[in-house]
Amino acid sequence: MSLSSKIIEEDSRYLMQSFSRWYPLVIDHAKGSIVYDVEGREYIDMNAGIGVMALGHGNEKVINAVQEQMRKFFHYSLTDFYYDLAVRVARKLVSFFPFQGKVFYTNSGTESVEASLKIARGHTGRQYIIGFTNSFHGRTFGSMSFTSSKYVQRSIFSPLLPSTLLVPYPDRHNPLCQGDCSSAILGYIEDWVFKKIVDPNDVAAFLIEPIQGEGGVVVPPKQFLQGLEKISRDNEILLILDEVQTGIGRTGRMFAYEHFDVKPDLVCLAKALGGGLPLGAVVGRSEVMDLPRGSHANTFGGNALALAAAEVVLEEVPRILSGVERNGKLIFDNLASSNSLYLEEVRGRGLMIGADLRKDGKPFEEGLEKVLHKSFLRGVLAIGAGESTVRLLPPLIIEEELAQKGSSIIAQEISKL
Repeated sequence: MSLSSKIIEEDSRYLMQSFSRWYPLVIDHAKGSIVYDVEGREYIDMNAGIGVMALGHGNEKVINAVQEQMRKFFHYSLTDFYYDLAVRVARKLVSFFPFQGKVFYTNSGTESVEASLKIARGHTGRQYIIGFTNSFHGRTFGSMSFTSSKYVQRSIFSPLLPSTLLVPYPDRHNPLCQGDCSSAILGYIEDWVFKKIVDPNDVAAFLIEPIQGEGGVVVPPKQFLQGLEKISRDNEILLILDEVQTGIGRTGRMFAYEHFDVKPDLVCLAKALGGGLPLGAVVGRSEVMDLPRGSHANTFGGNALALAAAEVVLEEVPRILSGVERNGKLIFDNLASSNSLYLEEVRGRGLMIGADLRKDGKPFEEGLEKVLHKSFLRGVLAIGAGESTVRLLPPLIIEEELAQKGSSIIAQEISKL
């Protein structure tokens, strides 16, 4: 039995199997945009730990910052005491936003979403929150109430959070999206939801991904997000953007909302923020971040080691955004050049790209599994999204040569379907 097979067998014995792996990769170590398995095989990383390793694996600046902080202290609860590093990172983080802001640190994306829901209800005194179908916001009870990219994510866990509503996301495969999708859904909110289901004066917030990740890398029309912002402003409803996957340079801008010329009230972050260490944050307008003392806190949010890594990430990512756009276009064009009848569309921004596979107009799940497995066997790591979308989220620092080679192999495997 190989070492990989032994570890996979032990994994099945000792870990709860409530998640699915795409293929039998057992990682030993990684450097830059290359991952090595326990047998010594190397792979081009087109996944980056689901968009986490923005600066690649083993980044020396991140390692040095974390090591320096380790010599000072690992942890001392920020919710009970003070340290300058937390202030420095918050100051740097809010400098990227179009408002005077404040930060609440968390440990993960789902916790950032949970915090944003509490902030919205606490600030407005309103009860209802409206989310969108096909979204993914996390798997804890509040965030799960707005997650609907796959039925299994919520099917056995009811009752979920009350006073929540889901309305259609502007995906062209949505039955409502015949013709002007944006106007249809915005009209549905104003003319049906607000008149038949809930008074807008009872709605605290809209929660939306500016680009859906797990749902299939779905990019909404610009006018849709702008129209949603207008509805929010007209009714004093907060606009919460979940940028857990899209934030920190992933789309070629520091935050995806910049592509749409909208201004959020609250933004949820995690994944790339901590440079590979568990760190999330909610960034919001100062006047909105007003929960009373004692009403929300955590133990590990703003952990000193994670913040040391984040300080490097926030310094380095703005410098590489032009490369993100350039390599993103290269990968996009390579995938779009596939001559497969099953490639319906390539979507995305920057280095967040999805190749949607369909057969007879329906999701081609078997095709997705085949492309991912065959690419893995040829030394390329990618994952899926939605029902049958190949999702590419490489490190933002990926070299052009590796971006070219990795995306070409995936395009070839799509063509072979």
